[in-house]
Amino acid sequence: MTLLAIETSCDETSAAVVRDGKVLCNIVASQIQLHAEYGGVVPELAAREHLKNFLPVAHAALDQAGVSSAQLDAVAATQGPGLGIALLVGFKAAQAVAFALNKPFIGINHHEAHLYSPWIAGQPPVADFSKFQPNVSLIVSGGHTLLVLVKSELQHRVLGGTIDDAAGECFDKTGKLMGLPYPAGPLIEQLAEQGNPAAHDFPRPLIHDASDDFSFSGLKTSVRYFIRDHSALLDDRKKVCDLCASVQAAIVEVLVKKTLRAAKRNGVRCVTASGGVTCNSTLRNEMTRACEREGFALHLAEKSLCTDNAAMIGILAERKLLAHVPPSLDEEIKPGWVLA
Repeated sequence: MTLLAIETSCDETSAAVVRDGKVLCNIVASQIQLHAEYGGVVPELAAREHLKNFLPVAHAALDQAGVSSAQLDAVAATQGPGLGIALLVGFKAAQAVAFALNKPFIGINHHEAHLYSPWIAGQPPVADFSKFQPNVSLIVSGGHTLLVLVKSELQHRVLGGTIDDAAGECFDKTGKLMGLPYPAGPLIEQLAEQGNPAAHDFPRPLIHDASDDFSFSGLKTSVRYFIRDHSALLDDRKKVCDLCASVQAAIVEVLVKKTLRAAKRNGVRCVTASGGVTCNSTLRNEMTRACEREGFALHLAEKSLCTDNAAMIGILAERKLLAHVPPSLDEEIKPGWVLA
């Protein structure tokens, strides 16, 4: 089976060609520099860039994969969640391709695709589900923080999620308070490498709460008041590094502890993590150490597959079609699609 997959849920235009569990090509056209001027993603600008990028990116993916449109067996696209106007561009364009080729089309939940990205590895990337185990999966990004129990392939249940700010959002917003440019998350990680994570004892919201939910707005507020009362530290690079390291330590500790607690409670011995924040090296290292200490198997999505990408969309679409999930050309985008 050969599929063309499209992802436009936010500010990356991505196209991938997937064949029999192997990612033949995965192209991502980023818009970070465009939106940095505005301190965040502007939906209308993102949609315009998707319109401009769709055909070049799709053609480039097919060309690099050495696949013609006539060789495609199906087309897939992100159906949600995401920015409505951004989703609309990719979803409708992909539907049009499927209609023109008279091929099956399937819409994919972006979060559900993240659940399977940790099982894609190698160069070229190949999905190896022979190693699949029941797991608790952490999906952590700029817009979402979720814990999901994955009992078997295509069978999952959401355990908890963010009740206010997501982890990635907390990184970016606290970075903005420090005067860092968008996106602040990677910059906080860089500065934190030179800082002391124990310099400031910021709150770890809901870390002792019995639920699997997350809350990072309190941490953001705590940082806001701290900077208000110690504004001079922003002129001292060493103190900024300490601040970044302390904020990062608080976020990472919550993510790691709540993930492992959920895995223990649900009786699984495997943990996975994906989403843009999973690119953070401290999170990866702390999760690795914690899982080794507690005897859990750990599968982290490769960094290239942590952020928005069409490869994971194509891999999940292929698994669904092989499992005889019915395709449809009539579905609409679902910007607020909640993973059940």
